[in-house]
Amino acid sequence: MKYRKLGKSGLLISEIGFGCMSLAENDPDNTALIHRAIDLGINFFDTADFYQKGLNEIMVGKAIREKRKDLIIASKVGNQWKADGSGWDWNPNKDYILSCIDKTLQRLQTDYIDLYQLHGGTIDDPIDETIDAFEILQRQGKIRYYGISSIRPNVIREYVRRSNIVSVMMQFSLLDRRPEETCLDLLLDNNIGVLARGSLAKGLLVDKPAAPYLNYNEAEIKKAASAISNISGTNRSKSQSAIHYVLRHPAISSAVVGIRTIGQLDDVALTSDAIALNHEEVFTLNQILNQNYYDQHR
Repeated sequence: MKYRKLGKSGLLISEIGFGCMSLAENDPDNTALIHRAIDLGINFFDTADFYQKGLNEIMVGKAIREKRKDLIIASKVGNQWKADGSGWDWNPNKDYILSCIDKTLQRLQTDYIDLYQLHGGTIDDPIDETIDAFEILQRQGKIRYYGISSIRPNVIREYVRRSNIVSVMMQFSLLDRRPEETCLDLLLDNNIGVLARGSLAKGLLVDKPAAPYLNYNEAEIKKAASAISNISGTNRSKSQSAIHYVLRHPAISSAVVGIRTIGQLDDVALTSDAIALNHEEVFTLNQILNQNYYDQHR
């Protein structure tokens, strides 16, 4: 496994991260999966208080308890479940963020979070108030660093300008090149690490039947999946090719992949050992589809 610095933080994280949202509600299986990931060199695990209404953090906490000191644990805050469990509201307010951290720490069975992220964000949020909440938690030692999870360029620009974020989590893949227009270079220039999610585009680039995705139709998805398959082979699986397409950009600190099975884990964890894409392969992939761009929140 190779490791990369997470922006201007002191965190050295595995270039393949474990997206815990995909975990099923089975503690023994989850523990075995997470322990296998650790054995394969993955040290970055991403969860959120929103996932499974807190159960995801509980399951991760149980699995990492004895190995906590060797791991980088990230969680998120901002989506508040309604009291009746029927849905959720967006809540980026300072008091709410401050009220959530102790519950997250308890569920994860830890004294601190390495990376605490705002789980979304809009340009109409009380951004300075939100930032102040994270700064307070950092001073209290409850979090080491903070970041945001957002695909909105206007929101990302404000946090770059006004905060001390060390990371931005965003969707990025061959089928979602929207971050390439402005976000990736902006974050690279400001030494803010990108945590890329969706590298496999819901499996459409690897093994799922073609279906419309963002602005692409089914025929275009088939074309992209075929291109990934054509550059793969005995030295690089289709998943590894799709992930390497993401990891090629210098702004990326880690590709955070949702993993459900040992087989998936063994495949994606070996991406670090697989041959990286060469310039010709990248050029070929870039010509497959017209690049997409953000059409909102610019």
